[in-house]
Amino acid sequence: MKKIILLFLLLPFFSKTHAQHYIQVFEDVLYFDGYAARVDSPPPPPGVIRHKNSLYARKLTTEELNSIGNTLKMKVTVRASCDNYDRIGNVNMALVSKDSSTYTPANVPRIEIARFITPFMNKNVFPNSVPYQFDINNIAQLLRDTGITNRYDIWMELEIFGVPYAANTQVAGCSGRNDVFYGSLQLITDTAAPPMGNNLLIPLARQNNFNNYQAAATDTLGKTMKTFSFTIPTKLTDASYYLVISNHGANSGGEEYNRRMHYVYADDSLKLYFKPGRISCEPFRVYNTQANGIYGSTPKSNDQWQSFSNWCPGDVIDIRRINMGPMDSGLHTFSIRVPDAVFTGAQGNFPLSVYLHGKTSGTIDPADTVDTSVNVQPGGIKLYPNPVSHSSGPELTVETKAALVIRIIDELGRVVFKKERPADRSQISTNGWMPGVYIIQAFFSNKWVSKKFIVAP
Repeated sequence: MKKIILLFLLLPFFSKTHAQHYIQVFEDVLYFDGYAARVDSPPPPPGVIRHKNSLYARKLTTEELNSIGNTLKMKVTVRASCDNYDRIGNVNMALVSKDSSTYTPANVPRIEIARFITPFMNKNVFPNSVPYQFDINNIAQLLRDTGITNRYDIWMELEIFGVPYAANTQVAGCSGRNDVFYGSLQLITDTAAPPMGNNLLIPLARQNNFNNYQAAATDTLGKTMKTFSFTIPTKLTDASYYLVISNHGANSGGEEYNRRMHYVYADDSLKLYFKPGRISCEPFRVYNTQANGIYGSTPKSNDQWQSFSNWCPGDVIDIRRINMGPMDSGLHTFSIRVPDAVFTGAQGNFPLSVYLHGKTSGTIDPADTVDTSVNVQPGGIKLYPNPVSHSSGPELTVETKAALVIRIIDELGRVVFKKERPADRSQISTNGWMPGVYIIQAFFSNKWVSKKFIVAP
């Protein structure tokens, strides 16, 4: 596979402010049957391209790019039309040759920056729309990099695949229709920040097939594993992989309903392992207004949800950041393996997206950099057992000396525990935490020290 390497060097990073600015990229664009020929009428809104029934694109204007600050959130809203099933949707960023009025998606560099699952929605029942929000601060740096914007136009893509066949008979007012969803996309940023030029972007995969029965989707037939080899042209002061993956295959015993351990390696070193899925899908029940879905008529327990659900209709799919810290130039590998995957009846897929974002100076997120290096010195932190296991007891014992604050961060960068002026010896319950790699940080009088630990199933 040919890899695309984009290296950009120009101006330094500047300070943050917090006033919010909104960029409406798409507003209530209408999607049609994803399996049908492209619909040409009604036409899309001015400035918007309908590449296919499931994919819209719009170029960000110079004024919009110049308004990007240091922080960036993205809000996607999906409104029901005539598809009442759970479908996959995603947001891509495409880098297109300057001043092009259109482009062929498969022929330009694209990265998937967000993914979500639609709920089982009936357009006649309120609420008939669902909001999704994503924190994508690193994308703000890419959008402000003049090495990118001088060479490429930036097009945002909102993709929602849907089919109307069930709704044609199950939803009042949908008989004979082929429209499926409405979609909106809004960017939310702070006060405009100066341009910069110290970013390196390497797209590795965008919704690649990842299963164990197709040669192009695996390193070795019969094994669900995939490795990408690529070259970094210059030494990086900070770098992170951004991984988006979700399990699909709704046949009996399919991968959609079996949580499997995923193992992520960088340069043959295990960096992350996780089982996808939420503790519970109950928070998203309100959006599942069509009774044909997985929710049923009564709430399920956490154990019931965790016994089969890899994701929740109406929820986002996690963007997993694997921070690498500094990286040398030369050949590198990224690998993901799901050794227990079965794909009953050769059905299903784990659409895989991953890209590397690196810095030739500074850090990707200087405001709250998390040190996930495997060589972090523990300093004044002692913890045990490691791994801490749900099966043998979820209590983690942490010993510090004169720490002012301790906090624990999960693999998505979320703070799951924080305590000021903790006792020298503290016991922390990990009950309800997802299996995976966590980082505990302790702040002393003048520095943070960090250490990794694992929460096992």
